[in-house]
Amino acid sequence: MTRQVVVVGAGIGGLTAAALLARHGYGVTVFEQAQQLGGCASTFWRRGFTFDVGATQVAGLEPGGIHEQIFSELEVSLPTATPCDPACAVYLPKETAPIQVWRDRQRWQQERQQHFPGSEGFWQSLERLFAISWRFQQRQPILPPRTPFDLWQLVQALRPDTVLTLPLSLMTVTDWLNLWGLGGDRRLRQFLDLQLKLYSQVDASETALLYAATALCLSQAPHGLYHLHGSMQVLSDRLATAIRRDGGQIHTRHWVTQILVDHGRAVGVEVQNLKTKTTTRVDADHVIANVPAQNLPQLLGKAIPRGYLHRLKTLPPASGAFVLYLGVKDAAIPENCPPHLQFLYDGTGPIGENNSLFVSVSQPADGRAPDGYRTLIASSFTEPSFWQQPDLDYGRTKAAYTQQALTRLGQFFDLRPEHIIHCEAATPRTFARYTARLDGIVGGISQRLSTFGPFSLATRTPIPHLWLVGDSVHPGEGTAGVSYGARSLVQQLLAGDR
Repeated sequence: MTRQVVVVGAGIGGLTAAALLARHGYGVTVFEQAQQLGGCASTFWRRGFTFDVGATQVAGLEPGGIHEQIFSELEVSLPTATPCDPACAVYLPKETAPIQVWRDRQRWQQERQQHFPGSEGFWQSLERLFAISWRFQQRQPILPPRTPFDLWQLVQALRPDTVLTLPLSLMTVTDWLNLWGLGGDRRLRQFLDLQLKLYSQVDASETALLYAATALCLSQAPHGLYHLHGSMQVLSDRLATAIRRDGGQIHTRHWVTQILVDHGRAVGVEVQNLKTKTTTRVDADHVIANVPAQNLPQLLGKAIPRGYLHRLKTLPPASGAFVLYLGVKDAAIPENCPPHLQFLYDGTGPIGENNSLFVSVSQPADGRAPDGYRTLIASSFTEPSFWQQPDLDYGRTKAAYTQQALTRLGQFFDLRPEHIIHCEAATPRTFARYTARLDGIVGGISQRLSTFGPFSLATRTPIPHLWLVGDSVHPGEGTAGVSYGARSLVQQLLAGDR
């Protein structure tokens, strides 16, 4: 008899797990409350422009990369993509020359030596740590281990060089900077804080060193970050095609209101059809929750184990995002503008706690805008609880954030009114509404020492047959990260069902 799996949420992690399990002969049903698949890596359309909701770049498309491996197993072609080179151009306060993170290793070495003299030993040490971590990850360890099978998989993945890095799992980037005598290099710290905030949600003083080594070195060949042609939606669409081809079902506009637990194990879900407002029970042998871990208490109710509830309630605060979506004329974009930029501003203001903006610019003929036009997406972290205040004048506050973002972007882009065709903003309230993520949080769980790697949340929850996938589990956020987590989940689930 075919084993049945219900997947709650159609983000990249959930779709990847569903596609792999359908390929292995499982009966898979995916429920997604939104009309669009992809979660924070989905797309929306306005006036001829195609906007990526959240994620705007992807890793793991190169030979041996996680998406290449998974798409090969699914026998689905990889989407067309262009390497981002530079991966990002970073502008520090009052500086007009950017720090360009080149894909070519030698060119990036020359760039960082120019901007951060005396730091080369630090950078080369990160590259060595990344190489060790990459080889370790390719051996498909399960982190954190929760069963003898998990532990055995982890032990098999260990090598002498991996063991030597274990003490470093207790170090932050700042600890490592201090060991190299670079703790007082303010520009280097500013650059690292900006880059790490994108990937780990926290700065160098809190980011786990081993995580940072991967985050900071993944941009260089033979790896790299990629700009998809069309939109980020192409990843979801191809995974959905694989699911349906192999007999799986996908239901959009279906809200899972409860994960059902009987005698201590997950047995199915209650789901509401948002079109008909009818609620039904769907039984399953396994339930995969592609939701933020913070959503689980609401979905499980009294069935959640007390210890697990305490762990989830005491997780570090998650981040929200303010995002500005602009459709503009080509004339607004400087010549030779990189696809991704990061700005750090002096002073204070309402935009984000670290006063920065991350900007993604579409490229000519990449399918995101009509000829002669571009999309420009700017985002900044913000405190989700701020936007949940009952006495907040939401419309006025959102307008103020929008105006300040336009003013700051206008220092680099030509954003006179006649160049702006469409302007729209999203806040944590927007993300909560369209993605159903608690309080509109984004980016998963920060990669602090207490939540990284062996100390992270596991895909295997304390409730048998209930699994967690997405940016809450190892190895963290990003389409590549959640895909690694999905493959690890499938590896464990298949082993348990044998």
